[in-house]
Amino acid sequence: MNIKILVATHKKYWMPEDEVYLPIHVGKEGKQDLGYIGDNTGNNISIKNSNYCELTAIYWAWKNLEADYIGLVHYRRYFTKHNLRNCEKKKQDILTKNDFENILKDVDIIVPDKRKYYIETIRSHYNHSYYEKDLNETENIIKEIYPEYSIAFNKVMNRTWAHMFNMFVMRKDYFNEYCEWLFTILFELEKRIDISSYTVMEARVFGFISELLLDVWLETKQIKYREVNVSFMEKQNWLKKGTLFLKRKIVGK
Repeated sequence: MNIKILVATHKKYWMPEDEVYLPIHVGKEGKQDLGYIGDNTGNNISIKNSNYCELTAIYWAWKNLEADYIGLVHYRRYFTKHNLRNCEKKKQDILTKNDFENILKDVDIIVPDKRKYYIETIRSHYNHSYYEKDLNETENIIKEIYPEYSIAFNKVMNRTWAHMFNMFVMRKDYFNEYCEWLFTILFELEKRIDISSYTVMEARVFGFISELLLDVWLETKQIKYREVNVSFMEKQNWLKKGTLFLKRKIVGK
């Protein structure tokens, strides 16, 4: 089973040694070489990285990478076996090629465990954090181009959980289908919204919206998937994260 999991990074960092992982320098166009393969080779959208985030790696894989299964993780966020606290132990707990093969015997898609927001829906969380008009326009595009996904879009937006981070592993034919669908929507959205006045964070809009669209695609396709634990490889300030979450809920972005 030929499985390739891209590890999206924009800087030199610790990388797992297992053969399944392929580090890729995202937004490499015009940047110093890190020694990793760049998302600016072959057919690519590397120049859009500041707006598309890790999607430039996903696009690169779609257009240039051959494998039976293709996935993406981040240089600080991986699929792991357990929910551990020690950062060094987390490195030893990252899924290996053998782990992926065992899971993919039973399902064709792996996604992260649900990220739960509890006190608000996916739609309200996005609208409190970013620009509501951009999500509304995404909905309009889906109604126009892919109307069969509209019911799932509303269902997903009204949930209080989602599979986030643009992390997944998919069988190649599903991966191709998903990318065709996703980038058709995002490229059309790019034509319709003006982000010239956005902050650096706000300008990552296409990456943020894409995180919500994976579940829309999965809900519509009804493909069996497996949820797997995700670990952040560094210490996190949960008090700060919680405070920002509540602030956005109360006063908006």
